[in-house]
Amino acid sequence: MDSFFYLVPVLMICFFALIAYRLVSRAGQLGRTWSRGLVAEGRCVGTHTATRTTTHGEGAGSVHTTLHHVYEFTTREGDVVRFSETGGRATVVAGDHVPVRYLPECPEQATTHPPARARLVAGTAVAVLFLGVAVTFCLAFMGVVHLTFLGGDGSGGFPDPGGPMP
Repeated sequence: MDSFFYLVPVLMICFFALIAYRLVSRAGQLGRTWSRGLVAEGRCVGTHTATRTTTHGEGAGSVHTTLHHVYEFTTREGDVVRFSETGGRATVVAGDHVPVRYLPECPEQATTHPPARARLVAGTAVAVLFLGVAVTFCLAFMGVVHLTFLGGDGSGGFPDPGGPMP
């Protein structure tokens, strides 16, 4: 039973580490695209929304909608690439022409977001800091559990009933 109080925080730490890795990886890829990427003229070929309804918790019943744009562009090599992106301007509609930035080695990870390095660094740093606080909380929880259940010496934190009374 005690192992449950270690297993859950360790799994949470692994999950937080994976999220941090993906955030930093995506930020690095986006930064490289902005600094070394090629620019091509792209076209919005469609939009769609993804709607999610919260079913439990404090905001139960609230609806969250995310706008997705689908873009298409042609690389310098003549390959037609289609990709979907969230967080774009709501004023972009199907048929609009937009500048697309991409790296030649991975054109499917293109972006239409204009360069905003300071915002990217700040947003990534805040998210990673938040995840670091969550990991610290998990480690502290494990430490408290260890001291509470084991008393630090394996006694479970309770005096030996057969031993001398204080």
